[in-house]
Amino acid sequence: MGSGVQGLVLGCCLLLAFWGPVLSHMPRGQQDLQEQEGTQKPPPPMDHTERDEDKQEKHSPSPEEELPASRCFRCCDPVAPMYQAIPVPQINITILKGEKGDRGDRGLQGKYGKTGSVGARGHIGPKGQKGSMGAPGDRCKNHYAAFSVGRKKPLHSNDYYQTVVFDTEFVNLYGHFNMFTGRFYCYVPGIYFFSLNVHTWNQKETYLHIMRNTEEVVILYAQVSDRSIMQSQSLMLELREQDEVWVRLFKGERENAIFSDEFDTYITFSGYLVKHATEP
Repeated sequence: MGSGVQGLVLGCCLLLAFWGPVLSHMPRGQQDLQEQEGTQKPPPPMDHTERDEDKQEKHSPSPEEELPASRCFRCCDPVAPMYQAIPVPQINITILKGEKGDRGDRGLQGKYGKTGSVGARGHIGPKGQKGSMGAPGDRCKNHYAAFSVGRKKPLHSNDYYQTVVFDTEFVNLYGHFNMFTGRFYCYVPGIYFFSLNVHTWNQKETYLHIMRNTEEVVILYAQVSDRSIMQSQSLMLELREQDEVWVRLFKGERENAIFSDEFDTYITFSGYLVKHATEP
């Protein structure tokens, strides 16, 4: 019985050795046909000797067609490929790169884009070098006007208005105050300050005006009193060129007078320019 089992194993190995390569090279249709034939009834059993001879006749390779070397395959081994895979050729693209071409013509200018938002303020740059000295400018034009005059004679009112004329000149810059008419003539327009000082006469009224052209601007007044006193008035006026400023004694509806004597100056009238009209 041991020899019979050995013979059966040997026969299976021989079948795998001959039929394995043939089945791997068989077309799909032929394999399907063989599977259909396998489902039919098997032929009557043959002797071992007849089976071996029949297999050798059917599957013995011809001299022109030699089968590949027989190998043993297990049932779980994958089928060997029919042809070996041909590797894909690799081409070095850098070898095929040509020379650099000529520069093309400049294209047309594109449309302007939208204005972007304002960027952040940059850092303060370094201090620059000192510049050269500029050309000398024009000389500053200073404007001056001033006067101060006095009277040493008393003056009484009468039936008409009287201009107070002064006989003593303290300051008369550029001669803008006319001592003959008793009026200051404006040659430098601007803002001026004026001051009038008088001495009253006891038992008499004191009634004067500081005039601008024909306009009564301010009054200097003192009521009747038993004793005489110093009385003053001051103001600022904006004058145009050719304006006149002067002092007028009121007419004699009532007894009106200002006191002075030849030894002292009791009556003074002064004025000066504070700001020129062209200055900012």
